[in-house]
Amino acid sequence: MKKVESLNIIETDKQGILQKITKIFWIFIIGSVLGYIIETIVGLVQNNHYVSRQGLLFGPFIQVYGVGLVAYYLVISNIKKKNYTKIFFITMLLGGIIEYVFSYMQETWFGTISWDYKNLPLNINGRTSLLHCIYWGIGGILFIKYILPHINKLDIGYKYKTFKIITVLCAIFIIFDITISGLAGIRHLERRKNIQPKGEIDIFFDKYYPDSKLKEIYSNAKEVS
Repeated sequence: MKKVESLNIIETDKQGILQKITKIFWIFIIGSVLGYIIETIVGLVQNNHYVSRQGLLFGPFIQVYGVGLVAYYLVISNIKKKNYTKIFFITMLLGGIIEYVFSYMQETWFGTISWDYKNLPLNINGRTSLLHCIYWGIGGILFIKYILPHINKLDIGYKYKTFKIITVLCAIFIIFDITISGLAGIRHLERRKNIQPKGEIDIFFDKYYPDSKLKEIYSNAKEVS
């Protein structure tokens, strides 16, 4: 009897973990899409026409926003007394750290940067600035006011088989998207270093994702010498 109860507890814990992972996944997707919408609007205002600001090869996703929203959720959910001043400063710092780390990784792995704030006062290596940290802080307030109250509705969807299937399919697609985008970015850096293709995979990326194609998709990315 105790063995059966133990198995039931383990199964319950397993379902709880999967449900938590599912929620975090969808928060990432929501944040990535919201980020794409925000950047598209900014691009329209700055350029008076549409410019692609995708973070991945396929789909309207900008990962830094997705990770930012997940961080908002994980941190803010554990704050007992939520007041706007506290949330503002916590998410302001959190967003600045995420923005800095993403910029550093992009430059290190792919030899490009998608934003440079060196012309702004109180910036840190051009990767983040006080102004943009303030934006992240405002985003944190908007998150607890308009998004967080609806986050738990994702748990309702977990009860349905269709929702689980859609989640699995979307997860497979995102993993594929991130993988192929990363490989294309690495090969782009290799071409700049005049490294010849080492196999069929490199030849594939040279043919279907040449520099001109990547420039079209990542129009905001600048090469770092």
